[in-house]
Amino acid sequence: MLTIYGSSRKNGNSEALTKKVLQQLNPKDVDEIHLMDVHIEPIVDERHTEHGFRPVDDDYEKLAIQIMNHQVLLFSTPLYWYGMSGRMKNLIDRFTQSLRSTEYDFKEKMKGKKMYVIIVGGQSAPYTALPLVQQFQLIAQFMEIEFSGYVIGRGVKPLEVLEDEEAIVQAIQLGKRIRGELK
Repeated sequence: MLTIYGSSRKNGNSEALTKKVLQQLNPKDVDEIHLMDVHIEPIVDERHTEHGFRPVDDDYEKLAIQIMNHQVLLFSTPLYWYGMSGRMKNLIDRFTQSLRSTEYDFKEKMKGKKMYVIIVGGQSAPYTALPLVQQFQLIAQFMEIEFSGYVIGRGVKPLEVLEDEEAIVQAIQLGKRIRGELK
């Protein structure tokens, strides 16, 4: 399983809740990437030009290959302005470039994977994050990925999400379900 953290802060709320999921899994089954540790340029949409997309000098292609090489993907993001973090959105936007790649069939390689999502926001996040859940569901639907579950936690101050007992229980249950699916 590949866990992709979209936060601009390590050891924050979204990571803390995600770790509750990961604690239920065998560590050898989990790879983790913090998007703040990789360099991904914003997309320059050239899909309708005669030359198409030009190569970009960043870490995206390496990350795209890692994504394609994992059957289960866990996206972890804080709720920023009712959406995913900018780092996460930048990654997802670059999928457009991969869809046009002549080096690999990105959509075919993504087909059939499982996607899970962890979101942490303020006190109203269980409601205000639902459009973001729907966005991930639509991304999964377009890519023919199975959207398999999500957890929304409440937390603003550092590690405040650890006080959200309902989210912790849901994260532990999700981790146990994923563990069963990875066997």
